[in-house]
Amino acid sequence: MWQGRFKSCMVQSERYVLIVMHYIELNPVHAAMVEAPQDYRWSSVHTHLARALDPLITPRPLYLAMGSNPNERAHAYRQWLDAGIAPDDLQRLRKYANQERALGDERFQHMVETTLGRPAACRSRGRPRQASLREPIN
Repeated sequence: MWQGRFKSCMVQSERYVLIVMHYIELNPVHAAMVEAPQDYRWSSVHTHLARALDPLITPRPLYLAMGSNPNERAHAYRQWLDAGIAPDDLQRLRKYANQERALGDERFQHMVETTLGRPAACRSRGRPRQASLREPIN
């Protein structure tokens, strides 16, 4: 309630969508609110583990490809969820979400910048360094 403003970022592909799902469903665990993702009452993990059916959740094609039926998908999703998020993916996701940039490859980011007229790639903190216009004094 007293936390900062909601953060969001545009996501390019199914690969990134699954990483974002993973991140969101593990957030209550990382925040030490629960021991396991399924212990958090308001999580979409219950649908992905075939423990509940929520009409507000639309299964992503990559999730559906995890198995030929709900039980197979739930088993595969459980294994994937238990494996955790790769540290590089976690760092990248946090960086893009914090700066509210477009998470994807350079081509996608260029398309977003052109379409929206705003930066899409992450940048270093602070002002960019300017190249000196003068030649060095000898």
